[in-house]
Amino acid sequence: MANDRAIGGGIFAGSIIGIIVYALLLWYWGPLIVEITAFVGVFVLLAILAWIGYTMATTPPPEPITDIPEMAPEKPSAEPGTPTAEKK
Repeated sequence: MANDRAIGGGIFAGSIIGIIVYALLLWYWGPLIVEITAFVGVFVLLAILAWIGYTMATTPPPEPITDIPEMAPEKPSAEPGTPTAEKK
């Protein structure tokens, strides 16, 4: 539990630092940083879509289910007020 809190605190602190660094980069080199950010964002999105498409195109289809086993009939549930298991 304490380890999870430490990891969460680290992620939080890293995110705040990242926001500050990004804001400073925008302040000093605004147009360039926006262009780089837009390129990276579109690149990541299209790379994920390409990966999904490649996986769908190269994965063989699943084997059809030909034999479905018979289901055993369910036992009726115990009536209210009766014990459901024997006590030892």
